[in-house]
Amino acid sequence: MFEKLKSGFKGLVNKVTITELKAENLNPILSDFKMSLAENDVAFPVADKICDELEKRLVGVQVKRLEDRKKMVEENLRQVLLEVMVTNKRIDLLKLADEKRKKKEPFVLMFVGINGTGKTTTIAKVAQFFGDKGYSVVLAGADTYRAGSIEQLDEHGKRLGIRVIKSNYGGDPAAVAFDAVSHAKAHGINVVLIDTAGRMQTNQNLMNELVKIKRVVGPDLTVLTVDSLIGNDAVMQAEEFNKAVGIDATILTKVDADVKGGSALSVTYVTQKPILFIGVGQTYKDLELFDPEKFVTMVLR
Repeated sequence: MFEKLKSGFKGLVNKVTITELKAENLNPILSDFKMSLAENDVAFPVADKICDELEKRLVGVQVKRLEDRKKMVEENLRQVLLEVMVTNKRIDLLKLADEKRKKKEPFVLMFVGINGTGKTTTIAKVAQFFGDKGYSVVLAGADTYRAGSIEQLDEHGKRLGIRVIKSNYGGDPAAVAFDAVSHAKAHGINVVLIDTAGRMQTNQNLMNELVKIKRVVGPDLTVLTVDSLIGNDAVMQAEEFNKAVGIDATILTKVDADVKGGSALSVTYVTQKPILFIGVGQTYKDLELFDPEKFVTMVLR
């Protein structure tokens, strides 16, 4: 994962380590590095932020020994990346779910995102995650537009042994979501996961439909699924969905196939919303809780 991003950071550290830390020496190195970040799907505002912060921290620093200088460069890079990755709001999913369970209320998550991001499969993985932690789950098939979407969710539900609340195609998605939450309340089910129609963020009618579902159900979290392989489009999607519907967090899918890695840096910084999970494979267990510190350590290895 993220081989190209790792290689870019390693190259930067090596170059800066053997350079006198003056602005005129650092500028061309950081300028090249900025282009390297952009080529690895890091959005321009994020690449600017990383390079500006590094310049502020490094210019004029006096370190004699080469080894100490390398450590200092790495540590400053680590701090800058963490500033980009860590949002003001951290979400502890299990703590939130536990608080709702104590109140005998369901914890409701609404999933949004465009077709092809792996949203429905991700919902199944999240269902498995909660099931493994001892929570009961119900799924809501509120994607009443895309042919095959309800069957797909149904199939996941059967494999996981989880009930799916659904209606016919063309039905009111907000009503399906509402029914699922009512079902959870009536049967003491802990978690409701709502699948919605995957749509282009530019389709205003369908965006309005999402807003309606959110208004009717009042989910605890609205989660955007983003395909990490689409690069800067991921950032655009995150911005648009956040503007139209309001998102609380993202899940990055297909990360196991992502050699660039810039989406993870960019989506968090641009939306200021945390990444909850990353999808790292095909099975229901292939979902990892996202940890910014662990991510930064990995790309700087």
